[in-house]
Parts: sequence; structure tokens; C-alpha cells
Amino acid sequence: MGYIQEARENHVKKKVEEALRSKMKQKALKECDHYALKYAKCATGKTISVVWQCRQQAKDLNNCLHQYTNDAVLEEMKREYTLQQDAKDASV
Repeated sequence: MGYIQEARENHVKKKVEEALRSKMKQKALKECDHYALKYAKCATGKTISVVWQCRQQAKDLNNCLHQYTNDAVLEEMKREYTLQQDAKDASV
């Protein structure tokens, strides 16, 4: 696949990219819900001490979220979206 075609496939409008980012974040929160619950349980009743007392739970949550919210995932979502749009355009 040539550079120009690859660039075209990964180019989407700003609104579409924002929608894909939102979808990506929603999926990440759903997939990492158990880590979020552990962090919330740890943080309950704490104020400033949450920073050091819940450090491991926060780290686990961030690691999980990062698996689902990174540039590679977004680029794959853009590519899939573009392919779907091309298929729709071809069928019309």
C-alpha cells in the first residue's frame, strides 16, 4: 500500500475523529470498570492521602485505560471507519 493511499485511509474529518475518540474512551472505561471500582473503593473517605494510599490502584487503572486509549487504537478505528465509508460509497 502506498503512502498516499495509507494517508487517505487514515484521514477523517475532525468531528468524526472526536466521535471515534469518545467511542474509544467509552470502551476503555467499560473494559477497565473493575479497576475503576477498586480505585473508587480505595479513595472513599480520603482526601489528600488518596495520592499515596491508592497509588497502586491508580497505576493499575491507568495501565488498563492506556491499553484501550492510545494512538494505535485510534488509527485502527479511523482505518475501519474509512473502509466502512468506502464500502458504503461503493454500494450506492
